[in-house]
Amino acid sequence: SPAMARPRRAAPTAAEAELLLLQSQALAEEEAAKAKRELLTRFLQEKLSREEQSSTWGLHKVRTLWRSAQRKTKDQELRQDIEVLSQTFSRVMDCKDGAIEVAAGLAGRGGVPGDTRDPPNTPQALVRELKEAEEQQSRALRSHLHLTDQLLHLQRCRLRYLEEGFSAQVGTLKAEFEAERCGISGGEGEW
Repeated sequence: SPAMARPRRAAPTAAEAELLLLQSQALAEEEAAKAKRELLTRFLQEKLSREEQSSTWGLHKVRTLWRSAQRKTKDQELRQDIEVLSQTFSRVMDCKDGAIEVAAGLAGRGGVPGDTRDPPNTPQALVRELKEAEEQQSRALRSHLHLTDQLLHLQRCRLRYLEEGFSAQVGTLKAEFEAERCGISGGEGEW
């Protein structure tokens, strides 16, 4: 019997050994999978970091190019504005120089005899034009104020009409409310 007992113990030991082997293989596979996941996670984190750096650099580059394009466009616009303003300034200066020359020429000649009109671009003509412009502005202002007064009067009439309609509606609603309240109060004794 003792000889038979040994083989029985050997069989469970083999099963235990096989179970231990399977457990160690499963543990090794789990460790390998964990190491693989950690490696993959590290790889993806590094890739994400490189992508973020690349994205930041690309965005910086795009912004720089966009600003450069905007500066170039604004530069062209400002140069055109300067050119227009320079031409306008030259025309104004030429006009004023001409007025000064005409005034100096008339002062030296004493004017044209019999001509009661002011020559163009003389100080007198400029003063006359200024007075005419002031009168025109004054007429326009009076007209504007008159139209504004008419509009204000019209709006006040409209508001009065709306207020009267509102008051009539409020009166009607109050009368209906009182009638209903009396009907309800009179009907309470019937219950």
